[in-house]
Amino acid sequence: MGDEQPAASRIRWRRGTVTAVGRAWRDAVELTVEVPGDGAVRSLAHPSIVGTPAVGDDVLLNTTAWAQKLGTGGYALVVAVPDRLPPDPEGPGHLVKARYTPLQVTVQGVDEQDTEHHAAIAAADDLDGMPVVVADLHSALPAVLIGVLATDPDLKVAYVMTDGGALVAGFSRTLSALRASLAGVVTVGQAFGGDLEAVTVHTGLLAARHVLGADVAIVSQGPGNLGTGTPWGFSGVAAGEACNAVAVLGGQPVGALRISDADPRPRHRGVSHHSLTAFGRVALGGVTLVAPRGLGSELGRQVEEDLAGQPERNPVVWMDVEGLEEALGLSPVPLSTMGRGYDEERPYFLAAAAAGRYAALQVPLPPVPEAGAAEAGPAAEPAPTAADAS
Repeated sequence: MGDEQPAASRIRWRRGTVTAVGRAWRDAVELTVEVPGDGAVRSLAHPSIVGTPAVGDDVLLNTTAWAQKLGTGGYALVVAVPDRLPPDPEGPGHLVKARYTPLQVTVQGVDEQDTEHHAAIAAADDLDGMPVVVADLHSALPAVLIGVLATDPDLKVAYVMTDGGALVAGFSRTLSALRASLAGVVTVGQAFGGDLEAVTVHTGLLAARHVLGADVAIVSQGPGNLGTGTPWGFSGVAAGEACNAVAVLGGQPVGALRISDADPRPRHRGVSHHSLTAFGRVALGGVTLVAPRGLGSELGRQVEEDLAGQPERNPVVWMDVEGLEEALGLSPVPLSTMGRGYDEERPYFLAAAAAGRYAALQVPLPPVPEAGAAEAGPAAEPAPTAADAS
């Protein structure tokens, strides 16, 4: 016992002084912090966690990812403003998220016993057939939403953010820009900062349906995914688990395929191996996979070949995309994935929008029958051919 070595540090700690305050959104503010030895460091603070730093404040930073030039937008993260601590939190809430880390927070969960929504969540056992689009990257969110609303602008759409990427919903500028178009944001698992908090994906989906009144839900991890270049070592594999949650709860899982002809990595060209793994091997309850028409003959054939090995539980639907490109061009947030914009990654965003359109067409109809209101399901789609995909 006496000769145990102290644990090695996992964080690169730095102190610095705020020299400039930049743009702010939702629950985030950009800063420039002068750090001895590092110079001017691009930093980010979440006011709900550390307060709002001002010019002249001394701040404690976590610069680990910044020094390694990893994700998180290239930021160092403010851990504390030691000389100007924020007030203690007020109000109810017993859900602890980012548990047992130095920055764990307490929030009120929609599924807690003493909340106004507890009874509704406790009584709810299904999603009433609600379509749920599942994507493995946060960047698909705006395109999926555009596909839904371009098809039926009257539908209410909720977003369920899982904890595979950023844990703080306020980090996402995309969510800030889409706020007016969403019925609400539910953060689940260890993620926090949404309009509603939930313990699991399951209760998050039930909250989207029965508290927010959503007609369609979209599920993905937050920004900043983690991947290792292996089939299983990718945070987006949890997309398959989300599909299972949707199926268990009586919803309709819809897969937004990750399609590209621009990614320099062969494993992501055509249909990404991550989509094939998450939907083909993890989503055991089945998921409808939506491919967009209009990809061009070469990429269309590649996508068709990539999806040919999907199990029978995963029907493949080739979706008409008329009007979707124009709608994507009017996106309220710049479309970008893996550092590439819409012009480079048109197939990726078109596939996400097509999944949104398909989901919009699957929303259960009112009980009063209407002539010509048949749903567009997989059985109504012709078998895909090279001509379909061109």
